[in-house]
Amino acid sequence: MAERPKELAQLDYLGDAIQFSGQIHALIPRCRLIENFSPAEVRLLSHFMNVYKADTGAEIIHEGAGGDFMLLLLEGRVEVRKQDRWNRPQVIALVEAGNTLGEMSMIDGEQRFATCVAIEPTMVAVLDRENLARIIVEQPLLGAKILMELVLMLSQRLRLTSARLVQVLDEQAERAATTPS
Repeated sequence: MAERPKELAQLDYLGDAIQFSGQIHALIPRCRLIENFSPAEVRLLSHFMNVYKADTGAEIIHEGAGGDFMLLLLEGRVEVRKQDRWNRPQVIALVEAGNTLGEMSMIDGEQRFATCVAIEPTMVAVLDRENLARIIVEQPLLGAKILMELVLMLSQRLRLTSARLVQVLDEQAERAATTPS
């Protein structure tokens, strides 16, 4: 087992995810990461994950902190907050069970993009980079499937973000065109 991430020290450690594999499997219809996984693949993936419980108000991920793990929400809801230019937290997303958080930092090792706070009791399964590497070596078919799903998820998010950016730029151009000089 990999060492427990210090960033999760404030959460209650519930053990390895094998005992929660049934609950993870039940998330398949609403979880992009595992939507194409068989029950056996979910159970195998569970061998490489750990589960934590966060109380309401607990900060699970902190913007700007390092991190090499991602989370799969098993229960609860999490607010994703991003600091604005005045250093005020702005809610940019509400994430529910079946969704993932932290994939970018797990993959690239860069600082966390946003802060994630449990807004009700929340349970998360954690996959860290070390265990992802173990999956790739020990279970290459499962590793390839996980990586492909991560690439697809991140690609979809990038397309959505790009579309939002174009919409904002169009709105700014419209305002500029209608504002008297």
